[in-house]
Amino acid sequence: MTSLLWSQESQQEKLEARKAQIQKEIRENEKLLQSVKKKEKSAINVIVIQSNKIKLKEKLISTTEKQTKLLGNDMYVNQVKINKLKNELEILKADYAKMIVKSYKSRSEESRAMFLLSSENFLQAYKRAQYMKQYTNYRKMQGEEISSKSNQLLDYNGRLNVQKTAKQKLIAEKEKERLSLEKEKQEQERLVSSIKKDKNKLQADIRKKQQESRQIDKQIDRLIRQAIAEANRKAALERAKANPSAPVSKVAVSSSKIELTPESKLIADNFRSNRGRLPYPVEKGFISLGFGDQPHPVFSTLTIHNSGVEITTEQGSNARAVFGGEVTSVIVLSPLNKAVMIQHGDFFTVYQNLSSVSVSKGDKVSIKQSLGRVRTNNETGKTIIKFLILQNTTYNNPQSWLSPR
Repeated sequence: MTSLLWSQESQQEKLEARKAQIQKEIRENEKLLQSVKKKEKSAINVIVIQSNKIKLKEKLISTTEKQTKLLGNDMYVNQVKINKLKNELEILKADYAKMIVKSYKSRSEESRAMFLLSSENFLQAYKRAQYMKQYTNYRKMQGEEISSKSNQLLDYNGRLNVQKTAKQKLIAEKEKERLSLEKEKQEQERLVSSIKKDKNKLQADIRKKQQESRQIDKQIDRLIRQAIAEANRKAALERAKANPSAPVSKVAVSSSKIELTPESKLIADNFRSNRGRLPYPVEKGFISLGFGDQPHPVFSTLTIHNSGVEITTEQGSNARAVFGGEVTSVIVLSPLNKAVMIQHGDFFTVYQNLSSVSVSKGDKVSIKQSLGRVRTNNETGKTIIKFLILQNTTYNNPQSWLSPR
């Protein structure tokens, strides 16, 4: 039972920590939302941020529900202990009362002496003396046990009262968040209704941005293939230097898969072992657009493709490396949009939508090292970094690699 209580307390602490993290994200999200609302000309971007805020509030309510359920389980366990202690105390007290009455009846020194003197032999007298001693000790022990269990009962009753108060507080918190969530959803519905008036124009803009995104993906894909071919040529030269007598291979250098050297394999294995634990490419922010094909947040008939994840962050934020590696490319996608590509064995991480870059091709970077400033869109007021992870030429879902927030 004690191990169960410890386990439940540990779960409660984890849930409390998770709730604190979600509340922190909601505050950051609200700050970004207010900033964007001041500058935003289109309501679509506001809806995207607000959708994330709604998801966070739903997570918060779910976490509070788990806490309430766990607390209810704790209260049940404590109530069982209280009932058990009450029963044990009743039995102990009744038994103790009988002993007191019996002791009272045989309290005189004469009756004790007669009990000993009436023994048939010395051994019987000795055993009777031991019995009297044990009986006295047992009475004392029972008295102490009654006192101990009474204190335990007071302790568990105190715990139960604290838990009842905590449960009432959690229920009140949940109701408050539920009302807040309903308000957020109503506001979002109003925004969606206002947007749909300019449906044709907005859908045309979305398609145009998707076309631009596909062109950037092609450019990155070409640079990835160049980096793979360059790495394979370098590895082939190193092998030739190490073994000059070996016949020179005439096989074309692959541009789709890196032939790992022992050193680059170690780097790749280290990167792979950190799946689900990589830091975000910015210090603060949330994923505002996920990986792969997904419906548009407003126009569900439109499908958006994303080769990475988009992370909305604060204005003035710096992009940072999620893992140590070598810069293979600094890409100028447009006068206002730059990108950095870093190699980690046969893995590549790409950081798009930077207004300025603080590293160069060939630089060795360490984890969380600044790579440049994330660009803020002057028209929308949004500061977004697009982050990609590839193994050779295969795109991975970055969200499964990043540490949960």
